Amino acid sequence: MPEFDTSHVKNIVLLGHAGCGKTTLAECMLYEAGLINRRGSIAERNTTGDYHELEQERGNSIFSKLMHTKWRGYKINIIDTPGYDDFAGEVISALRVADTGIMVLNGVMGVEVGTDIIWEYTEQFKTPMILAVNKLDDDKADFDKTVREAKSHFGNNAVVVQYPRQTGSGFHEIIDVLRMTMYKFKDAGGKPEKLPIPDDEKAKADELHKELIEAVASNDESLMEKYFDKGELDEDEMKTGLKKAMINHDLFPLFCLSAERNMGSGRLMGFIDNVCPSANEMPAQTTKGGDKLTCDPGGPACIFIYKTVSEPHVGEMSFFKVYSGTIKSGMELENESTGVSEKLNQLFLVEGSRRVSTNELVAGDIGATLKLKNTHVNNTLHAKGKNYELNPIRFPSPNMTVAIETLKKGEEEKLSQALHQLKEEDPTLIVEYSPELKQTLIHCQGDMHLAVAKWKIEHLFKVDVKFIKPRIPYRETIRKVADANYRHKKQSGGAGQFGEVFMRIEPWYEGMDEPKDLNVRGRDVHELDWGGKLVFYNCIVGGAIDTRFLPSILKGVMEKMHNGPLTGSYARDIRVCVYDGKMHPVDSNDISFKIAGLQAFRHAFQQADPQILEPVYTVEVLCPDDLTGAVMGELQSRRAIVDGIDAEGHFQKVMAKVPLAEMDGFSSSLRSITQGRAKFKMRFHEYVPVPFDVQRKLIDDYSKTAKEELV
Repeated sequence: MPEFDTSHVKNIVLLGHAGCGKTTLAECMLYEAGLINRRGSIAERNTTGDYHELEQERGNSIFSKLMHTKWRGYKINIIDTPGYDDFAGEVISALRVADTGIMVLNGVMGVEVGTDIIWEYTEQFKTPMILAVNKLDDDKADFDKTVREAKSHFGNNAVVVQYPRQTGSGFHEIIDVLRMTMYKFKDAGGKPEKLPIPDDEKAKADELHKELIEAVASNDESLMEKYFDKGELDEDEMKTGLKKAMINHDLFPLFCLSAERNMGSGRLMGFIDNVCPSANEMPAQTTKGGDKLTCDPGGPACIFIYKTVSEPHVGEMSFFKVYSGTIKSGMELENESTGVSEKLNQLFLVEGSRRVSTNELVAGDIGATLKLKNTHVNNTLHAKGKNYELNPIRFPSPNMTVAIETLKKGEEEKLSQALHQLKEEDPTLIVEYSPELKQTLIHCQGDMHLAVAKWKIEHLFKVDVKFIKPRIPYRETIRKVADANYRHKKQSGGAGQFGEVFMRIEPWYEGMDEPKDLNVRGRDVHELDWGGKLVFYNCIVGGAIDTRFLPSILKGVMEKMHNGPLTGSYARDIRVCVYDGKMHPVDSNDISFKIAGLQAFRHAFQQADPQILEPVYTVEVLCPDDLTGAVMGELQSRRAIVDGIDAEGHFQKVMAKVPLAEMDGFSSSLRSITQGRAKFKMRFHEYVPVPFDVQRKLIDDYSKTAKEELV
């Protein structure tokens, strides 16, 4: 029998901007529950959560960490998450399996940019949320300002449950307007003394108590009737109403903390076990097939893999949530995505870096297992014959791209293995080899994300690498009509080669008229893999070129479009009309007409006012109001066209169109000029002509490179 049934398992995720105190709060919760006998600290590099060498080196969380504790008959699974947007994948995967989120707000800084971004994810999942204002012992803390910002950003659904009697170094009293009690802490924190609310705070507490009751009652008709009848709700009625409102994502209770001094965490944990929903109280999961999967320990076994980690000397550890049934060690489940049967040889509860073996995990619980053969993040494993597939986690698109190379030749295979492992662990890290750019590319969330990948490759896989600026995927096209011809003739004894092609090329656009002065005999439209089109016309009259050679001419044209005449980039949006030529009864063959077609196209292209196109991206930067000018200046220095500025809460969203060639190093520059208080995202918009001076330089650089390669 498992130690805890489904209704006594609570899954929470700690969220918030970097530096708000999530890891310290997790340490307090473990200490208060007696799981650890000494609280670690970030400064001393000995917290349960930030155990990874890299996290201790950098002084902040990078990976989400699963911990658990026992509190008054309940098991609380705690997932601590990083606060930087570069590691958004860790946050999103944790939110996917949590049943309650605790948004930790910095009482000094208020609602920060990272908080807003994370809140958007909680809105997507409709996660029940608690707000916890931390660092109220700091002399610069401003509780009232933080509450105002919370209501501004998250709506009036943010409702005060506690407030501090005093902030700063004198912070040691918290007034709870749900229980109408004051908690008084010793300087060392820990368990508080429960006291009546002082007379000088009674009016404020009564007012906030009334606001809390009205907020709870307004979300439940039966409670509203009781409130009208009695003018009051008792504590149990309040708890019932709060739970229902939280499940519906209608109310966000707000608490007070000093995690550093261990004040307030015990009351927060009491609220988690008393009020926060268990997995079986949350709406049932909907499978891809539209079935409802109830969180029932007696139901068919079904688990969802939300994270994988590679452990040295052990292999891959898969973290999962049990959505149905009771999972036992030795059980075999089927992977819905791959059809592979997986045996769960070992089950673990996780305490940061420690694993604790267990025999069973019930529906609603979170655990880990080792060495699944062919199972990855987002896979659903279920009892055979059930065909359940839970909806996958949708990870954010990358914001940054670099090329990667080994410093030593011959280590490419080792690098490939390292990158494959990194992709398995982190779905927000995308790796590809680009045949167009002839580079291995890493697409990631930002500089810090990239730095972590580099550290892992060099420290865990022992491969020294460097990141370089990726080549830009330019495109080439033309702006006017041009005619050209080319005769290919080669005689070297025996059968020779002969083919002559007359060709017209012109810019193609949707809806353009058919050629009026040529006799159109055939038309092929080719959608190009890299965007745009090639429209190829057969306008041969009188059998000047046999139709069997036209595919070879097209092949030559297409080959040159793969390697444009100006910079070697792909060409696009061109109409080609082959209207004349000559052939030899003996020496004409496919290779002859392929070469003639390629060279005729190349000569015509050079005469057709060729144009280089560059990719332009839509860039959105979210920043504090006082930094808008600096952000706009940085964008404009990168040939950006600023489209406008919109207000988003207390922040400004600057929108601009920026050439991809100018985005190199933008993530670092933005972090520098805003002290990490701004975030950005980018997406492809369109290809546009490059300025004349840029085109000239690109052509010159390509010519020099081509000459060097020839030498």
